[in-house]
Amino acid sequence: MESSRLLDAGNGSPEQRWCAVTGGRGFMARHLVAALLRSGEWRVRVTGLDPDIVLGLDETEELLGDALRDGRAIYAQADVCNLDQLTKAFEGVDVVFHTACAEYTKNDAQLHYKVNVEGTKKVIDACKICKVKRLIYTSSCAVVFDGVHGHSNVNESKPYPDKFPDAYAQTKAEAEKLVITANGTTEILTCCIRPGSIFGPGDKIVSLADCYGRIQLIIGDGKNNDDFVYVENVVHAHICAERTLRTKEGAKISGGKAYFVSNMEQMNLWDFNYMVREELGYKRPFQIRIPLFVILLIRMRQPILTPAMIKYATLNRTFSCNKAVEELGYKPIVTLKDGVKIAAKSYIHLRDIQRIKEGITL
Repeated sequence: MESSRLLDAGNGSPEQRWCAVTGGRGFMARHLVAALLRSGEWRVRVTGLDPDIVLGLDETEELLGDALRDGRAIYAQADVCNLDQLTKAFEGVDVVFHTACAEYTKNDAQLHYKVNVEGTKKVIDACKICKVKRLIYTSSCAVVFDGVHGHSNVNESKPYPDKFPDAYAQTKAEAEKLVITANGTTEILTCCIRPGSIFGPGDKIVSLADCYGRIQLIIGDGKNNDDFVYVENVVHAHICAERTLRTKEGAKISGGKAYFVSNMEQMNLWDFNYMVREELGYKRPFQIRIPLFVILLIRMRQPILTPAMIKYATLNRTFSCNKAVEELGYKPIVTLKDGVKIAAKSYIHLRDIQRIKEGITL
């Protein structure tokens, strides 16, 4: 891919620069790509494992489709473990948003280490080779979770645990450390975003709520709170981080740091699930409380249910976003209630389209 072709591609203004989004076909990444294109400030290199891009039906996909046609976006097949592919994808790029990671539900330590740790090393190396100016990494609030203790409004002073509950949490923490350490080397500036539980159009939370319908499964005592975050707010946090690193003062304060990000509306986990069901049209759910020991027995037959995933559903997991507010200028742009409405409406719309395609009468 020649740099002259990349730099001249598209109908954007001369002020538009190139950025790249690794794992650009993932859930949060799709919304990030759309926001970057919508801003009019960026042309976007979308990277992914597939040889060709297949667009979906929602609004973000329509926006990307238009951008691919007029050159404001380019799709580049690139495995994060392949330095040559990454180097080609990052050629002429000012900023890299590194969102690619192994699927957290896959309890495969080797896969997580390869993608999350070795892949992040390759991304950093490619950034250095291509003289990328800024690297924003999508981390996770799981990096401070030990699988035993819950969190109540913890901030970034919370250290990494001595022992992690699963490969996902451990390898995300290792990758985050790599990105933080890379700050200031060969003039690259880095920042890490630690989102809470992300939801929005295209996620799995709404589809699971629809699957269970009027049945409300509650694991444990049902008193635990969580910090959900609407996907557009996570996107906004990434953009805030990139803009902060552009300034000399911002780079000095935020370079090499990690920030918790949520909707800043902590609420009971099961009340949130009920809110989603209401927006899907389900009323008066039939509640079933499942003791923790029963879930642990089920896990013996369903290894996908890792101890960490079970604990996530039974412990408090809330975080302070004060640092992101003060240093990145972050502030949620979509409320929790509005986010649930948008996500549910989008899900119902796409579900109805799919049913029509399958010949099912609505």
